[in-house]
Amino acid sequence: MTEWNRWPASSRQLGIGVMLPIAEKSAFGSRPVRFADMVEMAQTAEAAGYDAIWLADHFLFRPPVAKEGDEYGLWEAWTCAAALAQATSKIQIGLLVTCLGWRNPGIVARMTDTIDEISGGRFILGTGAGWHEPEYIAYGMPFDHRYSRYEDAITILDGLLRLGRADHDGKFFSATDAISQPRGPMGEKGGSPILVGSSSPKMLQLVARYADAWNTVWHSDAKATLDDLKALDEALAVAGRDPSTIVRTAGGNIAQPGYTGTRGNPIEGDADHIAGKLAEFRDLGFRHFVAGLDPCTPQSIEGFAKVIEILDKTGVPA
Repeated sequence: MTEWNRWPASSRQLGIGVMLPIAEKSAFGSRPVRFADMVEMAQTAEAAGYDAIWLADHFLFRPPVAKEGDEYGLWEAWTCAAALAQATSKIQIGLLVTCLGWRNPGIVARMTDTIDEISGGRFILGTGAGWHEPEYIAYGMPFDHRYSRYEDAITILDGLLRLGRADHDGKFFSATDAISQPRGPMGEKGGSPILVGSSSPKMLQLVARYADAWNTVWHSDAKATLDDLKALDEALAVAGRDPSTIVRTAGGNIAQPGYTGTRGNPIEGDADHIAGKLAEFRDLGFRHFVAGLDPCTPQSIEGFAKVIEILDKTGVPA
């Protein structure tokens, strides 16, 4: 029987993470974010008691009809995650999310185990099937059969991370007596936790089979997640999996002083109001919330800690 005890423990009912700016056009401000900025923000979040920092994994964003200034690129998320693991010591580091169709799952397993080792067991492997077609076109990657590619990849990843070995004869990805070793500190628990970000019915079937955690974004109202929560519970029931074994996570954008409008549909208001809105996610059973702060700077990360403090006071210790 699969053990589902890999999600990092938190002293609070609703753990709080923050999306770190990683793109040229980000909520950091008027200039492209530099890695030194990311380090400062990660260390600020760690000092302020956040549970996690999260990085988006994309190559570019390009609207269907791009005008000058509309398209922008991003720093590479896996490289940044490994470097940030060295720049911090306690905070969790996760990808929200990496597209498994872009990389051979054997390589993803080795990168995961390596960052697990570098971070001392603080890495969360967030995964998805991808969605932004322009970056597939730009880099010559196939956009078809995204579900089937993901299914092959997650099947191989499950073997390599959970058992250290995989055999899978897939249509898009295969493994023949493949191994993933040496293992990082999470190897004893079956590797780093896997989070899946998707609410499509077919993907939820894979969530029920393979995921430690599930994510839904970007919501300004907890009630907007009710249909997704119901669909998740139905998929877990079909798979015969205890619903208490899946960690439910959500994300929402938060308007901070100097809001730029880069992150849309935000939760707005003072610290007490925002804490109350996040408490609604906690009351629905979510165990982690990813905050997309706008703007996201060392100062806004530090300021948002007031919301976390209020939220902690209204909850029951986990």
